[in-house]
Amino acid sequence: MRMLLRVEMDTKASNEAIRQGSLLKIIEGTLDELNAEAAYFTVEDGCRTAYIFFELTEPSQMPKISEPFFMEVGAKIHYSPVMNPEELHKGIAAITRS
Repeated sequence: MRMLLRVEMDTKASNEAIRQGSLLKIIEGTLDELNAEAAYFTVEDGCRTAYIFFELTEPSQMPKISEPFFMEVGAKIHYSPVMNPEELHKGIAAITRS
C-alpha cells in the first residue's frame, strides 16, 4: 500500500544531528531502504518536516522505519495511506457503478 510518512523532527535534537553529521545519513538511509517514490522537506509548525511517499509492503516494517527518527531526532511520526490519480479514479468508479 502506498503510504505518506510525515516526520516532524524536534528542533533541538535535529540541530544536534546536523552538527554530528547524522541527519542526512538517517534521511538518505531511509529513502534508500524504502525506495521512496518521492520525498519533500519543509517546515511545519516550526519544525523540520519530511514527507516521504513509499510502498509499505508489511506493517511490520513500521518500527524499523520509525525508530531511527524517534531515537536520533525526537521525531513525531505519522503514516497515512494515499492514492495516486489512477487509484482515486478506480475507487470512485467502484462506488458510482449502478
